[in-house]
Amino acid sequence: MLWHAIAPVRRYTKVSHDVMRHPRLNSDAKVLISYVQGLPEGEQGDRALSEHAREVGIKGRRYQTAKEQLVVNGFVHEHKAPGARGLWATHQLFSNVPLSDADALVVWREAGVGADAGGGTEPAPSAQLPTVGQPRARSVGHQLPVDEELGENSFRPPTQAAHSEAASEELSPEEVEVERVLLSLRECRRDLRLGVAEARSLIAPAVEWLRRGVSGAELREVLSSGLPTGRVRSAVGFLRHRLVQKMPEAPAPAPVPAPAPAPVPAPVSEPAPESVSVPEPAPPALPDAPPVPPRVAPLVTCEGPGNEHVFRAYGGATLCPDCQQAAAWARWAERRAADLGVDLAEDAAKAVEAGRDPDGWRSRLAAAAAVAAAEGVGEQ
Repeated sequence: MLWHAIAPVRRYTKVSHDVMRHPRLNSDAKVLISYVQGLPEGEQGDRALSEHAREVGIKGRRYQTAKEQLVVNGFVHEHKAPGARGLWATHQLFSNVPLSDADALVVWREAGVGADAGGGTEPAPSAQLPTVGQPRARSVGHQLPVDEELGENSFRPPTQAAHSEAASEELSPEEVEVERVLLSLRECRRDLRLGVAEARSLIAPAVEWLRRGVSGAELREVLSSGLPTGRVRSAVGFLRHRLVQKMPEAPAPAPVPAPAPAPVPAPVSEPAPESVSVPEPAPPALPDAPPVPPRVAPLVTCEGPGNEHVFRAYGGATLCPDCQQAAAWARWAERRAADLGVDLAEDAAKAVEAGRDPDGWRSRLAAAAAVAAAEGVGEQ
């Protein structure tokens, strides 16, 4: 860092290095010390410190922070003293060196600021006459009642006992659910916020909804859906109107069963002679039947062509499902060949010569179709 300085010969202020290098003072506090120290003799005590700070551009929160640092570190002391006509005035002591409270008290005494600062007597009250009239004696009565004391305020604010009793009332399960639903409407719209007293004023019509078969979730949806675009001015009035106007119909009363006919008293007869009844012997206990095993179809050898294989036969079947399907396709191929007027035996021989599988119905049908097409072309 380059440094170039020219010592001024006039219009300068000497500031201590202890102030400029003070670790607990910010730049605004140091500027205030330098500025006030450099003021002429007559201008230092005429105005408050805030006015001097305003001249150098230190305002608002910056001034409050700088002043707090100056007060904490002993550069500024403040003292409130009674002034003329009973008004209080705040006096400020500003120093370019830190002063303790005892040192500041000595300065206050020497300057004669404040009665309690210097330990003198309190200033005498003003000698002005009362604003209206002269003091007069009491015209009526000379003694207050026994049960009344002078200066006592007989007004007693209302207690919260009634409110606390109302808040502590025990609610039924339906009323508790309805109150929870009404208080939760604030989550849908802020202007539907209800207090506890307001919510309890709406419990009666809301409980009627539950008695008519509406659940708490459905009630909340009805009250929070289709809200106006603007702000709801009165949440209590708006919700009471909805509860009354949109209340569902009451369920139809259940039919009252017809009263049963009165039983006809049986004729009174003479009691029969008592007979001695012999208890019958209990039947012998049957042994527990063994559990019936599930029925499993037996394995049967398939009668179809190809390699020997077995399957579980149900209903007396002799062919496995695959052979049944192959036989069905073979029968269909024979009927189709008969409709076309071709001989499957000859076609099978031709298919063997052509290298095809004569056992498959598809091969036989394809061979028959090819032969029929060739014969048709030959005739043309």
